[in-house]
Amino acid sequence: MIGFLKGRLASKQPPMLMLDVNGVGYELEAPMSTFYGLPAAGEAVALFTHLVVREDAHILFGFGTEAERRLFRGLLKVSGVGPKIALGVLSGASVEDFLRIVEAEEVAMLTRIPGIGRKTAERIIIEMRDSVQKLAAPAGGGGGALSPGIALSPQSEAFSALIALGYKPPEVTRLLKSADEPGLSTTEIIRRALKSAVKA
Repeated sequence: MIGFLKGRLASKQPPMLMLDVNGVGYELEAPMSTFYGLPAAGEAVALFTHLVVREDAHILFGFGTEAERRLFRGLLKVSGVGPKIALGVLSGASVEDFLRIVEAEEVAMLTRIPGIGRKTAERIIIEMRDSVQKLAAPAGGGGGALSPGIALSPQSEAFSALIALGYKPPEVTRLLKSADEPGLSTTEIIRRALKSAVKA
């Protein structure tokens, strides 16, 4: 099991990133909560990881903090929740926000995340109620901002990232209107769009 990677950030295009560890490129999927804290491409970065093994693929997930990884792993134990939904939860809410949602039993807040219907939201709250205190344990993480890369506009990158998180194109277009301000970075556009999705 790969638990931790430390290297140079080769590229990042939400929800994918590539980490160069001594000349070996590791492709990882990461939640937006991790992307918000990533440094620029070429900078050093350390990520906690979780490997999901399926019949057709081995997928490595990266997290900026141990708390994010703990929450991801906790969500995977809930019946009906897979990696994509778990990433969606972490992208739509911080660990602290999620703990508050579970403690307050706010089913409606969870149903705003793509892929989560009312029954799944209720199951997440019931099954995770007892484990939220363990998830709240403090943990470290790091880094700055600014997206490198392929010459896509921040709006285009944000559009692709939201589609990858499970939002439908018309919904993405509506969400991006709420973040339509010149000069915003990709991560800031996504952050604003996801905030408006939770409030909607």
